[in-house]
Amino acid sequence: MSATATVDFNAMSDDAFRAEARELFEKEYPDNMRFLPRRMSWAESKDWWVTLSKRGWLAPNWPVEHGGMGLDPGKLIIYWEETERAGIGRMPDQGITMVGPTLIRFGNDAQRAQYLPKILSGENVWCQGYSEPNAGSDLASLRTEAVLDGDHYVINGSKIWTSMAHNATNIYVLVRTDKNVKQQRGISFLLLDMKTPGITLRTIRNIAGHEEFCQVFFDNVRTHKDNLVGKLNEGWTIAKGLLTFERLNIGSPRRPLQAFEHLDPLARAQGLFNDPGFVDRYTVLKMDLNDLGSLYQRFVDKARRGEALGPDISMLKVFAMDTYQKLAELLLEAGAEYGAFADEVTLGDEKIDLMSSFYTSRPGTIYGGSNEIQRNILSKYVLQLPS
Repeated sequence: MSATATVDFNAMSDDAFRAEARELFEKEYPDNMRFLPRRMSWAESKDWWVTLSKRGWLAPNWPVEHGGMGLDPGKLIIYWEETERAGIGRMPDQGITMVGPTLIRFGNDAQRAQYLPKILSGENVWCQGYSEPNAGSDLASLRTEAVLDGDHYVINGSKIWTSMAHNATNIYVLVRTDKNVKQQRGISFLLLDMKTPGITLRTIRNIAGHEEFCQVFFDNVRTHKDNLVGKLNEGWTIAKGLLTFERLNIGSPRRPLQAFEHLDPLARAQGLFNDPGFVDRYTVLKMDLNDLGSLYQRFVDKARRGEALGPDISMLKVFAMDTYQKLAELLLEAGAEYGAFADEVTLGDEKIDLMSSFYTSRPGTIYGGSNEIQRNILSKYVLQLPS
């Protein structure tokens, strides 16, 4: 039993819970790991994972009976906000954020018993096999296929942009199990060990020199039929729920706010507040950030009330990533010649990494479903416009 398994966090006031989370994150998280401009590797994050696991703080969104904190939506949002405020880097956390909740809701007792404890201990590290070379934002058109052969599914195909796959021990994949029905109806959700024969991967180095993404290839890979989560051909239902959760996280103002916090001291050091053109753009983006914060809070409040997040959450993802890109671009322009430096530069009394926001904002309008697809969702399901 974890150290906090008997604590009813939901009975605490919001202020008391926030204070406890803040104290833990300030005291225990390594200072040299705060506000990293990239994803943490498993080697870097393992000690923090174990620290949180031993304290019972690793799985805030899991029920207590499965080893989680059992936080209600309001407390969960506070937990996220405090990790963002403390600059805690994102771990290879697909097991906590995606696989665990999926198995708790859609899995069976045997799957929960097999996988949940190993996620909490760090024995299993998961990655997500969703996007494919020709099925990214239009995920329902995926072509990786699984065919039942006796007691095993045989998988062939590939996945791409698989975050931290080279750190993972396991992968969950969406596969096509029926070609003769509507695209969304012929998809299933499978669990795989990354050491299964026939799985190979290729790391993808991004422009910043980081190898965060991979392409994963499946060549006659066999997994037992017991690793099917939920019902056959109904994996799209699971996928949609996970994508909604992902868009709330992507829509957080945290990333654009960090970029904006760099912009103010940079502009002062460069004397840009004497430039009316710069002041106009700065003011517009500051108002956009305020609007983004209000929009985010609207969806947070819905989550706190336990309400389902509908297709209108797509507007949060679009607005957040568009704003982030505009801020990152203005940072580079404001930095003038310093905007070409890949590492920290000293301007006035500040050390600022101008390029990191630019690097991380560029793919932001693509991952989690491209902004173009999100606009289509809004037009069809929110505005009820004809297809």
